[in-house]
Amino acid sequence: MTALELLGLISAVLLVQIVAAITYVVLRSKPAPPEAVPVRAAPNAAWQGLRAFRVRMREDEDDALTQTSFYLEPVDGQPLPPYRGGQFLTFQFDLPNAAGSVRPVMRCYSLSDRPDRQAYRITVKRIPSPSDKPDLPPGLVSNYLHEHVKPGTILQVRAPGGAFVLADDACIPTVLIAGGIGITPLFAMARAALAVQPDRAFHLFYGVRDSLDLVFEANLLALAEQHPNFHLTIVESAPLPAEAEADRFHETGFVDTALLRRVLPHGQHHFYVCGPPPMMASLVPALRDWGIAQDAVHYEAFGPASIESAEDIEAIPLNTPLAVQFAQAKRTLDWTGADTNLLDFAERSGVAVPSGCRSGSCGTCETAIVSGTVRYAQPPSFDVAEGRCLPCVALPTSDLVLAA
Repeated sequence: MTALELLGLISAVLLVQIVAAITYVVLRSKPAPPEAVPVRAAPNAAWQGLRAFRVRMREDEDDALTQTSFYLEPVDGQPLPPYRGGQFLTFQFDLPNAAGSVRPVMRCYSLSDRPDRQAYRITVKRIPSPSDKPDLPPGLVSNYLHEHVKPGTILQVRAPGGAFVLADDACIPTVLIAGGIGITPLFAMARAALAVQPDRAFHLFYGVRDSLDLVFEANLLALAEQHPNFHLTIVESAPLPAEAEADRFHETGFVDTALLRRVLPHGQHHFYVCGPPPMMASLVPALRDWGIAQDAVHYEAFGPASIESAEDIEAIPLNTPLAVQFAQAKRTLDWTGADTNLLDFAERSGVAVPSGCRSGSCGTCETAIVSGTVRYAQPPSFDVAEGRCLPCVALPTSDLVLAA
C-alpha cells in the first residue's frame, strides 16, 4: 500500500468517527417522544368551598326503613381526596321556609365507610317528632333527605373535615362505643383501619333499642368473622318479644362502665364514643370516673348535644356582664357567663348564626370579629382565619362585636 493510499484510509476512518460522534450528540440531546415522558399526577388536595355531588344510589340499612345510605359521586368526575375514618361532610341545603322563600341550611353527616376515590357514603337516620312532644316538627334535613333526595339529585358539599379520628398507634387496643346512628363514624374507622392493619385489636359496643334499629349488621358480623381481634358486642335496651339473646344481640340494657368492666380484658385501652345526647352525657363522665385518662377518651356528639367534661369551656358567671353585639342582627346582649359558647348564647337570644358540627371542626359558623377578643378551651381543628372566630366553641373575653 502506497503512502497516499494509507493516508486516504486513515482519513476515511476519522471521518466515520466524526460522523458517529455528531450523531450520538444529536440523538442524546433530542427530547424523548411524548409517550416516553413519565407523567406525574398532580397532588389531589381537598377542595375549597362547595362542590357539586350527584346521588348515585340510596340504600335502606335497617329493618325499620328509617336509616338510609346515600352514595355521592362528584359531578366534575375528578377523583376524590382521601379522608380519615370518623370524619364528616358538611352539606348546604337550600330549603323553603314558612314564608315561601329559600334559605340555606347547613348540616354535617359522618362518612360511613372507608375511603373510596370514586364516591362518598353517608348514612342518615330520619328524625321523627319527639314522642313526648308530637306537636314539634320532625328533623328538617333528615326528613328532606329521606323524602326528596333520589338518585340524580345534586347536593352541595364541603370537603371532609373533623378531628374525631383514630390514633395511629395500633399497639393499644381500641374500644368503639356507638349508640344508634352514632355507629356511622365508628364503622368507618374500623373498616379503614382493618383494611391496612387486619390484626389490629378492636372492641365494638353497639347499643340500639331493638334489632329493627341495627345498621351494617351483616358487615359487622363479617368483620368479626374475618378478623380474630375484632370483637363485637351488640346491646339492645328493649329487645323484641320474639328475639332471643345471642340471636341478633349479645347483651340487654345499655352500654355502661359496668358492662365495659365485665367484657373488656384488663389493660390499657383507647375509647371512641359517639351517640345520642343521653348516652354521651352519662357515659363520657363515667369513663372519667372509672379512671380513664383524659387523652384516652375521644368522642363526638351528634347535633346540638354537648358534654360537660374537664376539657370543655366552663360557664363562669361574671360580676360585670360583657356587651356582645351582633352587628348584622342589630342586637346587643349581655354575656353573663351562663352559656358555654357564643353559638348557644346567640341561638338562645334569637340570633340566627349558620352552624354545622358545633364542635369547631367544619367552619360553618366562622364569623368576623369587628372588635374584641375571644378564647377557646382547646384550639379548634378548623383553621380559623385571622380576625374571625368560631362561635360554636368560643367565649368572649372582653366586650365583643361580631359581624353576624
